[in-house]
Amino acid sequence: MQTPLAFIAQRWTPSPRIVRRAALSAVVMSVIIIVTGGAVRLTGSGLGCDTWPKCTDDSLIVTAEQGFHGAVEFGNRMLTYVLSAAVGWTIFATRSAKPRRRNLSRLAWAQFWMVMSNAVIGGITVWMGLNPWTVAGHFMAANALLTVTTITWIRVGEGDGAPKPRVPRPVRKLSWAIVVVSAVLIALGTTVTGAGKHAGDSSDVPRMPWDWTNAAHIHAIAAWLVCALGIAMWLILRVVDAPDDTRARARDLLVVLAAQGVIGYVQYFTGVPEILVGAHMLGSSLMWVAVVRLAMSLRERPSAEPELPAKAPEMAAL
Repeated sequence: MQTPLAFIAQRWTPSPRIVRRAALSAVVMSVIIIVTGGAVRLTGSGLGCDTWPKCTDDSLIVTAEQGFHGAVEFGNRMLTYVLSAAVGWTIFATRSAKPRRRNLSRLAWAQFWMVMSNAVIGGITVWMGLNPWTVAGHFMAANALLTVTTITWIRVGEGDGAPKPRVPRPVRKLSWAIVVVSAVLIALGTTVTGAGKHAGDSSDVPRMPWDWTNAAHIHAIAAWLVCALGIAMWLILRVVDAPDDTRARARDLLVVLAAQGVIGYVQYFTGVPEILVGAHMLGSSLMWVAVVRLAMSLRERPSAEPELPAKAPEMAAL
């Protein structure tokens, strides 16, 4: 008895370009769902739908009585189906690729389970009246999904052989430092919004128990540390004569960090307007994608297929 995936895989062989586009679509939708989730919060629509998984106790979809906020919250919920479609396309494409690459299929299925679990976390967030800790957990779970979709996208263009380093070990350790500090930076960002002005709803929503400006200062220190590490990485990659694509990844990270820094300071000194907060959330996602791409560019995975033996001299002469 064949599964539907196996049935399709027998009859369809996607090109490498299609597989890569499928994986990229999941990355793009992961970024979009993060940004639109921020829009829900920034418009005060976090409780636009009163409950979950329904929008109200009596209606599965938004009602006219819920107005603008209900439409925004329900619209974001509907985007989860678009994200699921992108992840589903990735699952079908990776499973149907020839030769079969089980590691890619596992990564694609991991995306599916992360989407489902994050939907449940979002429902719990609504049930708990936008408790800032569950909101932060929802955001971090969305970034975990972004991590896996980005890794899948990169792995599509690689082989399945054992990873081989492209730079010296100290440089690879520096890249892991960038990954760790960047993750801490994103987590600290949730402490700023968790205590800040944009609670997600006009009602009395609980906040994290500290002053948001102090949290912003700590967040800024972490941001400067990531910038310092990023500059160090860019310089060291030039010294060790790293491959061009790796140096390009380091340059991309610096560009995103510079833009994020400008947006961050402007929003702080202008009273954190909603539009700039949303731009900062987009920048956060792009920064994390750049960090993951840089880390993975420091090694390569050749094809795991054994090379054909060289022809014997007498055979070559025939």
